[in-house]
Amino acid sequence: MQNPTSLFSTDPFRLGLCCVAAGLLSTGCAVNSVKPIDAAQSSSPVVAPALPATQVPVMRYGRYTLVELVPEPAQGDLLQQTVEVSIPPTLDANVGDAMRHVLLRSGYRLCDAADAAALYALPLPAAHLRLGPLVLRDALLTLAGPAWDLSVDDLTRQVCFSRHLHAPASLDHPEEARP
Repeated sequence: MQNPTSLFSTDPFRLGLCCVAAGLLSTGCAVNSVKPIDAAQSSSPVVAPALPATQVPVMRYGRYTLVELVPEPAQGDLLQQTVEVSIPPTLDANVGDAMRHVLLRSGYRLCDAADAAALYALPLPAAHLRLGPLVLRDALLTLAGPAWDLSVDDLTRQVCFSRHLHAPASLDHPEEARP
């Protein structure tokens, strides 16, 4: 009969196999301990925490890209869209024609206010033949100039201009400003 210690010392494979088997047998079966639930705790429902308002829903788009599921700022406020416009260089282009051209694909239209008719009839400066890239609101204010206020009717999507209330005296009566 062989000595059991000599059996393990002479064969390293058997020694390793026995160590692995002993390790597996020592772990046994894992059992989770479950605590009994009190009657007071079981009456209150478990509510998942609500998502904070700052979290934005996202969707995986491709392998490495997450896309936010919210509209762009310019889609929510149409006057924040970026425009780059070249006004066709016609000989009789006026400010009204240029404004209509800028508003062409914006979703807005120019209103027909009687007090803005003087603005629309002004000749278009050569500096305004090419605008942008600008925000639509700034492009319209650039075409109108500092003497006019912009008002927007979001219900009918109309853009109107009215005379600036605090316009300098030289803008109201240009002949009085001359010496």
